[in-house]
Amino acid sequence: MNKNYNQGRQRQISKPNRESVSDKHEDKLRLNKYIAASGICSRRDADSLITRGKVEVNGEVVKELGIKVSRDDAVMVNGKPIKPEKNVYILLNKPKDCVTTVSDPHAKITVLDIVKNACSERVYPVGRLDRNTTGVLLLTNDGDLAKELTHPSSKKMKVYHVFLDKAISPSDFEKLVNGFELEDGLIKADSVSYVSDDNKRELGIELHSGRNRIVRRMFEHLGYKVIKLDRVYFAGLTKKGLQRSHWRFLTQEEIGMLKKGAYR
Repeated sequence: MNKNYNQGRQRQISKPNRESVSDKHEDKLRLNKYIAASGICSRRDADSLITRGKVEVNGEVVKELGIKVSRDDAVMVNGKPIKPEKNVYILLNKPKDCVTTVSDPHAKITVLDIVKNACSERVYPVGRLDRNTTGVLLLTNDGDLAKELTHPSSKKMKVYHVFLDKAISPSDFEKLVNGFELEDGLIKADSVSYVSDDNKRELGIELHSGRNRIVRRMFEHLGYKVIKLDRVYFAGLTKKGLQRSHWRFLTQEEIGMLKKGAYR
């Protein structure tokens, strides 16, 4: 890693056929895909909702996987009506003192407040950044992609710019690289570097771990206080050209790369 990296009444429900048809020309969708397209969860989680009897189609509980529904059928999940939406992907440069939860009665502002005028679809943050961590955050209603990006097995790369209360010692720098034990197991950075040769209080740290508050916990374990933490890279996405508290839609190229898993 370079040191200067800042740079929709009743309709018949049919059995699925074996044909592979593009969504654009489909009259019907698999029920799990219909649910996922509403933005509330991934298709795998939709399967669980179906088998647990949480889904109704045209007033009847459906527990069979693989059935298809029309976009005009009345589908309800947990007693609430849903409709498929187009997929939306938003990149936000998250500001400090802003929470990533969908709602928080104690928060001054949430990330959803910032992007509320971006689209009519309901989007959700992919993963979490704590209140005081800034930087790259993806919001989407694509439940499948969100689950893929946040699943521990995906091991998507994150890069952080870390500001410490004091200069890090050479021995602690080595511990970050070689690894050490935390209460939830061994952790080590994939790469660590100084932002500049004459400033040992600012570091760039690259890692694939998705553990909660992992960067702050790593430095706290070594006896340092993280004064500021900025995520500059997540799964191939950067905040380059995006001012703090500003957002933009992902490009088709970026969406394609994320779905292909080409971004690490």
